Formats: sequence, C-alpha cells, structure tokens
Amino acid sequence: MASLSIRDIAPLSNNSTSVPKLGFGVYQLYGQSCQKAVLAALEAGYRHIDSAQLYRNESDVGAAIHESSLKREDIFLTTKIRQSAGSAEKSYQSCLESIEKIGGQGGYVDLFLIHIPGTGRESREELWGALEKLYAEGRAKAIGVSNYRPQHIEEMREYAKVWPPHVNQIELHPWCQQREIVQYCQDNNIVVEAYSPLSCGDHLNDPTLAAVADKYKKSPAQVLIRFALQKNWIPLPKSGNPERIRQNADVFDFALNDGDMQVLDGLDRGKAGALFPANVK
Repeated sequence: MASLSIRDIAPLSNNSTSVPKLGFGVYQLYGQSCQKAVLAALEAGYRHIDSAQLYRNESDVGAAIHESSLKREDIFLTTKIRQSAGSAEKSYQSCLESIEKIGGQGGYVDLFLIHIPGTGRESREELWGALEKLYAEGRAKAIGVSNYRPQHIEEMREYAKVWPPHVNQIELHPWCQQREIVQYCQDNNIVVEAYSPLSCGDHLNDPTLAAVADKYKKSPAQVLIRFALQKNWIPLPKSGNPERIRQNADVFDFALNDGDMQVLDGLDRGKAGALFPANVK
C-alpha cells in the first residue's frame, strides 16, 4: 500500500476542504486536563481535534487552540450538535454558541456534525438546515453527520441542499466494523471517521491483537490506529496521557501486511462488539 504520513489529508466531496487523516478525540477530558491534552496532541503533530456539545469541553479546546503557537488555519476543528433545540433558529443559535466556544469570537469550525440521528425525521431535517446555514455563511467549512445509517442519509436526499454529507463519524475498531455503513459511505464519497478506534481500551489485552503488536514491536493501540488508517478510516484516538498521545501518533514507520489486516478483520463481532450498541445497526 502507499506510504502514509501524519500530514496526510482526505479531500471532502464537493468541497475545497480536506480533513487530516489522523484526529485526536477529547471525550471525557475536561478543564486543564483537556487543554493540556490538546496542546500535547498539537505538539505531537496532530492537526485535527474532535469535540462535541455532549463532551462539555468545547471551551477547553478553544482555550488550548488560543494558547497554541500554531495558526488557526493549520488546525482542523470539529464539533457536533447534540440534539434539536426546539426550532430551526434555536438550533442554529446553539451551533453558533459552539462555534464561538471552540473557534473563538467570530470564528469558525472546519467541520460541524449532527451527533446522533435521534428518532424523528423532523428534528433531523431541522438540524441539517441549521448546519447548511452555517456552511453557507462560512462558519462551518464542512458539514456532516455521526452515527447515521444508510437510511438516514438516503432520507436526506428529500430535504438536503448539501448532499451527500461530507463526513459520517461512527464507532469503528476490529470488533465493530459496521461494514454495510462503511461500504455505503465509500460508494457515496462520504468520508468515514472512526470514533473509539482503541475500543476504549476494552480489547487492548486481546491475545490476537497482542500477537500482531509483538510482531511489529508496536503497542496494541498503535496497531489499532494503523489498522484504521489502512482501512481508509480517519481514527480519532483519545488519551489524557502525554506519552500515550505521542505514541499514538507514532504509527507511520510501519505497515500491517495483508495477512495481519485479515487477522484483525476476523475479530469483527458486529453489533455484539459495539461499545455503544444503541448507535450500531
């Protein structure tokens, strides 16, 4: 396969924006711990930070970006709206508040996502309308969804001005590969982002994974991140430990061979392997 580097980017369809192929997640990181983790990630070479309203740390991410010596345009920032605020205008204002927190006064985000599809079309349509308005205004450089299944994305054809969504972010790791959704997204030029690519640590002691890691003299976490990259997913590993943050970015000096990719592919348990089964088909 072609060599990969930490500077690699994935172009988004019908959009001049590209997303760095390695991201850094900040779920369950708060306050100073979150700020220090983001700064450590930027120092380690990450240029893609993924937050959300649900995480309650958009302001912490914003503070870290402000403290960083990097230019704003050199950092790709993502956030997500949790749910409908009750009307199209209220949802739009909710999004603007998030942008101000993470992107600064009068700023922007590079990617804004709908966090979950919820249970009703009406709220999905309302939320997408709010994101399309942000996109038209340049407050979000790209827009997309998270935890959407093919039927949710197909439904969007009936009301979306921007289709397909630029990104779908879903749970992905060897034990939960959501093959149908991934194939659908790839067929429709939707970039696939992988949250929980380290399976929240639940499988780092898996003997099959351990054997592959030992073969390459890498940590199990590094193998999982490399696996995601070679599957053409954009992994979003999270850690609050500076050494592990650096280690998780050190995945570009080796490549898993086809046989080992197949071994890891064979760990798939479908929905039974999901950490967040409510979001998995």
